[in-house]
Parts: sequence; C-alpha cells; structure tokens
Amino acid sequence: MADPQLTAAEKVRIAGLVARMCKRDMAGPNVHQGDLQRRVDRILDGAREREEKTAKK
Repeated sequence: MADPQLTAAEKVRIAGLVARMCKRDMAGPNVHQGDLQRRVDRILDGAREREEKTAKK
C-alpha cells in the first residue's frame, strides 16, 4: 500500500512521534514502542481515508 499525501500538520505530528521513538530507543532495546507506532499508523490511516474521500468527489 502506497503512503498517502500528508498535510503539514500530519507531518509535524509524525515527526514528533518519531522523535519520541528515537528517545525511547536510546533508553534501551527492551523499551516498548508499540503505542507510538499505533499512533503513527492511525495518522496514516486517516490520511488514506481523506485521500479516498477526495478521489471520489
């Protein structure tokens, strides 16, 4: 599945989450990051839905 076009706000939100993931990764290999990954996935899913809606119009 191709990545959707992201708005500026979505890009900023994902960048912030990736920064938090990097910070957690520095804490050690056993730190759970699944919650942040799910948040990124939800942002991407929302962007895909938005693209589908605009393509139908």
